[in-house]
Amino acid sequence: MSLLRRPETIVALVLLAAMLGIGFVNPAFWSLDNQFGLLKSNVITGIMALGVLLVMISGGIDVSFPAFAAAAMYLTVHGMVQTGYTGVAIPFVVATLIGLALGAFNAFCIRAFRMIPLIVTLGTASVVRGLLLGLVGTSVININKMPPQLIEFGRTDMIDITHTDGTRFGLTAMILVYGALALGVHLVLRYTMIGRSLYAYGGSPESASRVGFDTRKTLLFAYCTAGALAGFAGLLHASLIWLANPRDFVGFELDVIAAVVLGGASIFGGRGSVVGTLLGVFLLIMIKNSLILMHIDTTWQQVVVGAIIVCSTALTAWRDRKRVG
Repeated sequence: MSLLRRPETIVALVLLAAMLGIGFVNPAFWSLDNQFGLLKSNVITGIMALGVLLVMISGGIDVSFPAFAAAAMYLTVHGMVQTGYTGVAIPFVVATLIGLALGAFNAFCIRAFRMIPLIVTLGTASVVRGLLLGLVGTSVININKMPPQLIEFGRTDMIDITHTDGTRFGLTAMILVYGALALGVHLVLRYTMIGRSLYAYGGSPESASRVGFDTRKTLLFAYCTAGALAGFAGLLHASLIWLANPRDFVGFELDVIAAVVLGGASIFGGRGSVVGTLLGVFLLIMIKNSLILMHIDTTWQQVVVGAIIVCSTALTAWRDRKRVG
């Protein structure tokens, strides 16, 4: 496939055109603090999108990851508050493992009972949210109760700039975490057998099994990784906004799935890339940010996201049919 026909190139060109257009209409878009804010807004959506990318490449769909992120975040922060734990590394490991375990349950149900991924993940999302709110609690852990070490971790900046009026802004160091995870997923997809098995399974599960891929491990890897990344992103989100809300991430699946599809991943499986997903996330976040800068009501943001999902899916379906034909 020529460079100009690659989905990543098309998304990059659309992104560049959108940036130029938005910057022309509203020059505030190019301000350094807005650009830093855009990059920061990419982190949580992008980390979750990496997990969803793996699931979509395998031919599945996952709408449970926001519930898993909320559960991992709230259970971990709640545990830290109750025990008075002052570390950072272990809580992130715990949150990641919670997400991984929940993702493994998704994979088990899909594989063992031959269930449709959308139905399974809808069900597990509802169960997890219900159990979280019913058994653990509904109260928000605000900045006054948040573990200070988490807040300090989330406040770490690579670049710190002070305006002439004394206000400060910076580029969060969490961009490095996001970049490292993206690089890891890219290397797995491109250079490992499990990465190849994801593409093969998404293209044709039966063919993947015939050529020797362990499809059980393939499914387990996709959904476990998606769950683990969601759990990690959930706690990271809490450290960035300095509170833990058990009702957080409601409706978040639309944004993430839209970004992955916008980045060129096929809803039918077998296609998708990390680069395209990163570009799709940035484009979606930029569009939503620009709507805010133009003082457009937030309710219209969902209209835009929905339109992006429909249009991107239609283009993906047309592209796949054209290749088959």
